[in-house]
Amino acid sequence: MTAHVVVIGGGLAGLTAACDLADRGARVTLLEARARLGGATFSFDRDGIAADNGQHVLLRCYTDYRGLLSRLGSGDGIELQDRFTMPVLARDGTLTRLSRTGGPAPLHLAAGLARYAALSPADRLRILPAAAALRLLDPADPALDDRSFGDWLAAHGQNSATLAALWNLISVAALNCDADEASLALAVMVFRTALLDRADAADIGVPRVPLDDLHVRPAEKYLADRDAVVRTRAPVREVARDGSGFAVRLDDERLTADAVVVAAPPDAAAGLCPAEAGLRAERLRRLGSAPIVNVHVVYERPVTDLPFVATVGSPVQWIFDRTRVAGLSGGQYLTISLSAAGRWLDTPARELRETFLPELGRLLPAAAHTPHTHFFVTRERRATFRQAPGTARLRPEPSTALPGLVLAGAWTATGWPDTMEGAVRSGHTAAGLVTDQVLGGAA
Repeated sequence: MTAHVVVIGGGLAGLTAACDLADRGARVTLLEARARLGGATFSFDRDGIAADNGQHVLLRCYTDYRGLLSRLGSGDGIELQDRFTMPVLARDGTLTRLSRTGGPAPLHLAAGLARYAALSPADRLRILPAAAALRLLDPADPALDDRSFGDWLAAHGQNSATLAALWNLISVAALNCDADEASLALAVMVFRTALLDRADAADIGVPRVPLDDLHVRPAEKYLADRDAVVRTRAPVREVARDGSGFAVRLDDERLTADAVVVAAPPDAAAGLCPAEAGLRAERLRRLGSAPIVNVHVVYERPVTDLPFVATVGSPVQWIFDRTRVAGLSGGQYLTISLSAAGRWLDTPARELRETFLPELGRLLPAAAHTPHTHFFVTRERRATFRQAPGTARLRPEPSTALPGLVLAGAWTATGWPDTMEGAVRSGHTAAGLVTDQVLGGAA
């Protein structure tokens, strides 16, 4: 008899696990509490504009996420750089770039750093010994997770200038917190994996299409083609043991399953799983959360020819041109992406307008004289878990004390920060555990 697997949660981790299990012959039911799939990566319509809830990027080293897109038939929905280059607007508005050459790592970054005008020549030199020391650290070393990245940088000669123009420029975007608040272990993982260990790993990819068209709808179709059941507006209230399997209780019905993948956020997962699973709810709650805010502006005319740009010395962190992605035939649609956005999370849209429209005009002079037609804000209060020192001890393994009940999510012990890549990897791992524990190791 075909094994029935219930996947709880329709974000990237849940979708990945469901696709894997459907391919391995399981009868899959995916349950999502909200009215849509995608978790923290989804699209919506705003006055005819195809908008994403947040600007998501990927790197060439996101091999599992890119593999998922290829499998779903949407791999061409990513525009991936041939060679890493990151345009940066310095404090005085000067445009400079961080880029790589075709040489081997870590020398591939040396020439680009030498020309990086956001830092003085002395500060560019200051970075080199810290980068060399960082490359020698092992992100799997438990001691690294007890220390903040900022503390380590200070001990290795970094100053406020190098923090603002390099280390925080990357750590805030990658870890959703600045260096002083980030786990050294996760920071080492980011910098080594993306920038220091392999020359092409940090080549940047941005979606050509809305996120729903990139992975949500393709995954939904992929599952439907394999006779999986996908249900939205289906909140799960409890998972309990039921003989050799599990009972999954919704508001008005009860499903039985041979295995369950819980791909919900950590606090929800703790509340769903039975006590015998061995999850420690208090530990999961201590993971906490960190927000991301996006400010969306549509101008009547183009104001920049940059596809994206980072900033130094500005409340604006990153600017992305989403005109083509949104399907606009005129004007220009820009998104300001604000990570570690606690200070902006509850700021009214009116105040955000008063802050960011003038700042866009300063950074992009054409914007100061161009009327805008739309201004709106999206806020993800729990965009990621809080990737602070001590995080590694709090992230649970995907297996639980109950065979057949497994966890998935970027918040589990993937070894990666909370990214799309981490979510997909966790989905693969969860499906592998179910395969081994319930499906008899079927490939």
